[in-house]
Amino acid sequence: MAEDSFLSLARFYQQMDKQWDITAAEYHFECTGCKDNCCTALFFHHSYIEKAYFLKGFQTLAADVQKKILDRAHDYCNKTFRPDAPAKSLKIMCPANDEGKCLLYHYRPMICRLHGLPHEVIRPGSEPVMGKGCPAGGFDRFPYKKFDRTPFYQQMARLEIEFRQASGMSGKIKQSIAQILMSQ
Repeated sequence: MAEDSFLSLARFYQQMDKQWDITAAEYHFECTGCKDNCCTALFFHHSYIEKAYFLKGFQTLAADVQKKILDRAHDYCNKTFRPDAPAKSLKIMCPANDEGKCLLYHYRPMICRLHGLPHEVIRPGSEPVMGKGCPAGGFDRFPYKKFDRTPFYQQMARLEIEFRQASGMSGKIKQSIAQILMSQ
């Protein structure tokens, strides 16, 4: 059943990537990395299906590459999630990033895929919550191009529910990529 869930997730990711590319083109934006690289942000991931899919991708890597990533994940966790202080972003590069490239790009979670563009999220009964996009994008030179993340969150919730029902997983998850890697 996990393979069916992963196929659905992969197709969903393709749709998401396509919409991101269309909107980015409207802004004439191409992410080429920058000093404020989003791969140094402390993102938390909240779905078991994405965690499992990411770890599936990790297993496809050569053993020496896995070790290198796990060493970086261990270092990341030791610095970011200390028992004597609250977790905060220290602008440490994601353990899956090697020389500016994500080694698990095909398996990267939704937030990694959606990050960067100005966007909105519409919550029932509320005004849209707007995001400005990454500072390097220069998006303030353009009128807002509609990029509503709401349908993506809704579809991810459906995929997550199906995955949890099929796998018997329950409870909440809130983990960084480094924590996901260290949890296997």
